Amino acid sequence: VQLQAFGGGLVQAGGFLRLPCATGRTSSNNAVGWFRQAPGKEREVVGSISWTGGRTYYSDSVKDRFTIDRDRTKNTVYLQMSSLKPEDTGIYYCAVALGPQPTTDWSRYRYWGQGTLVTVSS
Repeated sequence: VQLQAFGGGLVQAGGFLRLPCATGRTSSNNAVGWFRQAPGKEREVVGSISWTGGRTYYSDSVKDRFTIDRDRTKNTVYLQMSSLKPEDTGIYYCAVALGPQPTTDWSRYRYWGQGTLVTVSS
């Protein structure tokens, strides 16, 4: 199983990035979540999207700035990040849950991809 998040890089505060996550067929009928881990901190949930794309969840820290969407024909899920802040810096991971509904329950995420580093400069 190969999941891979792409698109990280260095961006100035207030900027924009869009991270694709290639999920392969693992995401079929399953929700996909995005997580991040800042230096010296624990991994945290960023958000999650249902299999159909009709339901999403976002953490309070990114709500109204980040958007998750998916293209099921390409087996790809996207994390669109705007109004970036230095505190958004970290390694961003995507993961596939077991089940079609978005979830913050870590135990539901079975497949994890390699992360991509996002650095937001002030």
